[in-house]
Amino acid sequence: MATHLDLEEQEQLDQLKTFWKQYGNLVTWALIAVMAAYAGWNGWNWWQRDQSAKSGAMFDQLDQAAQAGNAEQASRVFSDMKERFPRTSYTQQGGLLAAKAQFAKGQVEAALASLAWVAANAPETEYQTVARMRAAGLLLDQKKYDEALKQLDAATAVEFEALVADRRGDVLMAQGKKDEAKAAYTKAWQAMDAKVDYRRLIDAKLTALGASPTAASAPAQAAEIVK
Repeated sequence: MATHLDLEEQEQLDQLKTFWKQYGNLVTWALIAVMAAYAGWNGWNWWQRDQSAKSGAMFDQLDQAAQAGNAEQASRVFSDMKERFPRTSYTQQGGLLAAKAQFAKGQVEAALASLAWVAANAPETEYQTVARMRAAGLLLDQKKYDEALKQLDAATAVEFEALVADRRGDVLMAQGKKDEAKAAYTKAWQAMDAKVDYRRLIDAKLTALGASPTAASAPAQAAEIVK
């Protein structure tokens, strides 16, 4: 019996040797690839957390500088964040905050540059859209209407559709294009949640143009009641 088992084990061992000789390298490389991918994933997660923590600390510095009205320091911190942590959400937020601090100090061109960086580099369309909307507002103040409209054309985040349309209406009104402004405000009013107070401001803008949406809807509602 023992001899039989020894022969069987020897046969299995020979088969294993043959298999390993034929496929050993392939199996080894497959295992190495799996282990490398796992290690890489862990390393990537650690790197992401490390980057986020460090950029978060720098954002706190920028926030303190902005609250203190120190636009120069806010600009310096944002410049460091762009260089060291360009892909983190803290840096995108930092760009928006730096632009706000710069604008408050009359540094309009610096603010536009900060917003342009966020619009060009933010991974999320939401940050891009906010940056472009704010840039459009600054360009509107400078009466650079065509440039403002180009910014709004590129502001594509669905969540901000109503606000983008409202800002477009402001630019068109400044250009004296009342019919186009009316259309933009109407789109904004329709897209805005009825529970949001800002919708009343859009209503006021339309009313000033003789196109109050609430007044227009009143006869329709009355007709429904009669039916």
